[in-house]
Amino acid sequence: MTIQTTTHLNFRGDARQALEFYQSVFGGQTVINTYADFGMPAELPGADKVVFGLVAAESGFRVMGYDIPGQTGGSIAGGGATHREHGTTVTDQALFVSIGAATLEELQGYWDALSVDAVVVEPLAASAWGAGFGMLTDRFGVTWSVSVTAA
Repeated sequence: MTIQTTTHLNFRGDARQALEFYQSVFGGQTVINTYADFGMPAELPGADKVVFGLVAAESGFRVMGYDIPGQTGGSIAGGGATHREHGTTVTDQALFVSIGAATLEELQGYWDALSVDAVVVEPLAASAWGAGFGMLTDRFGVTWSVSVTAA
């Protein structure tokens, strides 16, 4: 049996922008359906918001996004902040999105793209536990944990 997990992020009105950004970073295809596409009258507020969104790349990267009805502005639902303090990561966020690649060089391009307008929590560099690790919170409030996965 095979099972696949896909991170599904709940946004407050900017799911389309986030999904388009993630597609620009990771490549692949984007599917975006709005509430209007599924029958909400187009003249109602929020009809243009995302009810189903997906970015899927041949590399295996997948992420889904959704706009919470009636919510606008701010970070993703369950947002919060993450920072380093006294050598530890301190957070009140419900989740991080983790990506891994075999080499630091492979990660660097993703890191550079995700870093635009982001808050870097931990710079991408060799770490005590591996050839590379970094953490940032992107412009949409999503915290990414990036690491080299090769032994």
